[in-house]
Amino acid sequence: MRVLVTGAGGFVGTALVHRLLREGIAQCGDVSELVLIDRQMGLAQGDARVTAVAGDFGSPQVLEPLLAKPVDVVFHLASVPGAQAEAEPAVGDSVNLWGMLALFERLAKQAVRCEGRAARVVYASSVAVLGEPLPCSVDEHTAPQPTISYGTHKLVGELLLADWTRRGMLDGRSLRLPGIVARPELSSGHGSAFMSQLFRMAQRGEAYTCPVSPAATVWWMSRRCSVDNLLHAARMPAVHLHAGRVWTPPVLHLSVGQIVEALRRRFGAFEIDYAPVDRIEQRFGRQPPLTDGRALAAGFRDDGTIDALVEAALEGEDGTLK
Repeated sequence: MRVLVTGAGGFVGTALVHRLLREGIAQCGDVSELVLIDRQMGLAQGDARVTAVAGDFGSPQVLEPLLAKPVDVVFHLASVPGAQAEAEPAVGDSVNLWGMLALFERLAKQAVRCEGRAARVVYASSVAVLGEPLPCSVDEHTAPQPTISYGTHKLVGELLLADWTRRGMLDGRSLRLPGIVARPELSSGHGSAFMSQLFRMAQRGEAYTCPVSPAATVWWMSRRCSVDNLLHAARMPAVHLHAGRVWTPPVLHLSVGQIVEALRRRFGAFEIDYAPVDRIEQRFGRQPPLTDGRALAAGFRDDGTIDALVEAALEGEDGTLK
């Protein structure tokens, strides 16, 4: 099986690569070649199955040689995150919109060239498609109404992927992921960076000033859980999947105060104070209960418990605690 990962050098991508090499898609050892694309490839791979390319995933110069041979599964993770896409709209459009379209179009040509062999595409969409303010609860019937460019980009990707799937050119699956914890401290462009900073500062026992209140309610998912869900999406048989091909995986709906208590149980006391920033509180601190019945029925899952979330969130890319 030939597998392509865009954004392979990123926070989620590196962990996904380790899992694919270790577990495969359907079974261990079924990935014969793993093609990795990112603008900066920092992965030190000694595995003969890996082909790693530093470059723009939407560039014909990058795509054409890599896709000369058919691919079976694609994980499209690469994107410019929300805050950066707002600050640099031309960059956001280039990567999140035009690059994504170029990738999907090039993959769709495979079905024509290879007599209906449609690539299975797992697309990392975002809860940003839902917009703000959010209703009192979110489920599979909540209409997307993006209010930032990043959310609009992701919604366009969902719709295009569903349309290519309807036409038999791709086999798409879109997952609306929340903020994933705990990202490296220097991650840039993420308005939800405070979520990861809480974990990192508690782990080191350092003081932290949080830009949302302790009562702020947030959707939480660890990197391990996000990779579990991405792999599950790739493993689902195409039959009986709903036409929209989009799911919002379950999350842990917890207040910042609850997270702080769990971190203190794990690491001991650390100093924290709160200086809420209205823009951040409005966008990331007032998330309501979320239950996507289709996602639950399809077998997607959350981290289980708050203490399990804390442990999983601080794992390294290879699954060991850092």
